[in-house]
Formats: sequence, C-alpha cells, structure tokens
Amino acid sequence: MVTKPMHCIVWGAGLMGRLLAHSLAQAGHKVQIYDAADPQGNGSAARIAASMLAPLAESAITEWPVVQMGQYSLERWPALIQELPAPVFFQQEGSLLLWHRQDALQAKTLVDKLYVNSKQLPDACTPVSINADQLIELEPELGGKFQQGLLLPREGQLDNRQLLDALLQSLQKYKVDIHWHSALSMADVQNMACNGVDWVFDCRGTGAKADWQQVRGVRGEVVRLHAPHVNIHRPVRLMHPRYPLYIAPKPDQVYVIGATEIESNDTSPASVRSTLELLSAAYSLHSGFAEARILEINTQLRPALNHNLPGIRQSSPRLLQINGLYRHGFLVAPAMLDAVLGWIHGDTTLAERFQLLQDA
Repeated sequence: MVTKPMHCIVWGAGLMGRLLAHSLAQAGHKVQIYDAADPQGNGSAARIAASMLAPLAESAITEWPVVQMGQYSLERWPALIQELPAPVFFQQEGSLLLWHRQDALQAKTLVDKLYVNSKQLPDACTPVSINADQLIELEPELGGKFQQGLLLPREGQLDNRQLLDALLQSLQKYKVDIHWHSALSMADVQNMACNGVDWVFDCRGTGAKADWQQVRGVRGEVVRLHAPHVNIHRPVRLMHPRYPLYIAPKPDQVYVIGATEIESNDTSPASVRSTLELLSAAYSLHSGFAEARILEINTQLRPALNHNLPGIRQSSPRLLQINGLYRHGFLVAPAMLDAVLGWIHGDTTLAERFQLLQDA
C-alpha cells in the first residue's frame, strides 16, 4: 500500500491503459478508467496484434531505444504476468528467421545487420546460424523446405488476448471503476483534473489524434488461423519482397499471420491482395496451412509518432500523455509502464534513458 493514495484517471483501456491501471490499483491508488469501446478491447490495436517480443529482430527496422526497451521488457514480462489472477501464455524459446532460396541475397543483408546489432546486446542474444538439419531439430515440421536460417535466442511472445482478459480480471479484483463506451473530450478530462484528480493518463492511441498533432495511424492487416495440422512452436519471420512477415503460434494451434504496413487511417476490411499474400506465405512455410480454418481477417491502426518511436509528454500539470507504441506495443509496454510510474513520483530516469520525453 502507498502512504498517500492518489486519485488517477486512465483514459483508454487498451494494452497500455490496462497495464497502467492494474499497477496503480495494485499499489493502492484510486483508479477510474474511461474507454470509448468495450471490455473485449475491440478497436484496440492490442487485440489484433501478434504480441511478439523480438527486440533483435526489430532492430533491423527500428531505432535503438525501441531495442533497449524490448530487452528491458523481456525481463519484466514474467513478473508482470505472475501478478495477474488468470494464466497468460508466455514463451521465450527464441524466434526464427527463414527465407526461400530466391530471397537469399536479401536475407544476407538482413542477417549481416542483425549480427552487427547483436554486438550491443548481451552475449546470450547473439544470433545462431542454422542449417537444414539444425532447423529440423528446432522445428521438425519445417524441415526440407529451407536450407538455412537464423535463430534469435531469448526472443519470445505472449498471448495478447489472454493478457487483456487477465488484466481486466485484475481491474475487477481491485474494484477499479470502469466506464465502457465513454468517449470523453479533452475539456471533460481537464475539468476532472481540476476537481480532485491527481493524475490523468491519456492512453488512447490513435484516439488522441485531435489532441496530439503528431499522432497518426499506420494500417496493418492480420489473419488469425486455426491450423490443427501444423505444429510450429516458435515465432517465424519469413523474408518477403515487400514487407516483414511473421507467423506467431498461439495456444490451441492458433496462428497469427501478419502484417502489412500502410501509411493510412483507413480501417476498412483487408484487401484481397494482402490477404492472398499473407495466406500464400503461410502455405509456402508449411503445407498444413492449406487445411487451416480462417478465424479472422482483421485490420488495425497502430498509433505512431514521428520516427515511429514511442513518447510521453506532460501537456498540463496533471495530464500525462502516452502514445506512439506503433508495431512495438507488447515489446515496449513494460518499459513504458515503469517510465510512467517513475515519472509521477519525480523520477524520469527511465524516460530519459529510453528517449521518451516529448515536448508539450
């Protein structure tokens, strides 16, 4: 328990909002949540995501602060999950980078970059080149199609929907006052902040575009399959000519396949071309996907700031805005959480370390 409980409002109940509300309530603070959507998280990028925890893999296409936050978060996730009242699938057995022969030249460029980047990480994170026989040992059902690949040790993943549900159960356990289908305005929130509220945390993602000019949406398209004839245990990144493609195994032989990246605020259904490309790539990885059942074809808008880096800004004395998690939400969320918790107690060490400070 805290000596002086604070009255906190969390604005938005996606991944960041739920994590923050859970930690605040657990510490003994009074917490209220306002969210424009529903308890299932529909409309949140977190519900659609693959929730891969792969900092080295992401280092090929992102800035170094995200990689640092990812390394930090990999150490934090197990403890955070252990606090929750329901089980959450978490795995840290590494991820695989694979490519077909026609993509070998493109793969070499990426592999060389990952080896260089790994020198700034602990030795346990150094990539391991694998041949066809070693791939069979790691993932028996992927044998025969790939002559070489790369194992990225210690990388992992979790089940995003189990996590969102477990966080909701925690909020209910701590009797957090939750207001679903409640779309507030900035004027509403500012009024609350002037009436006995210690902190308001804006975690709305793309919902904050009107109040944070830099916020934009980046469209992604994701397919969720049930594939009883496929047994892949690790997340796999498959080289693709146009965009990074991943296949993330979840419990009960469910696989999440994604994802395109389109600079657009369009939330219309997925295109035929993108869906065919995603499904064709899955089939090229494992023929068992031919008999898989399509559970969902989803689109999402990932909230992004300049340079696709996350940020925190204090736009008024009692309002803290947290945004820009982009495609790295689950990868960086624990680091963002601890930076925010430190911030409200006067310690901006983590926020500075991860270059999260944004001008209001």
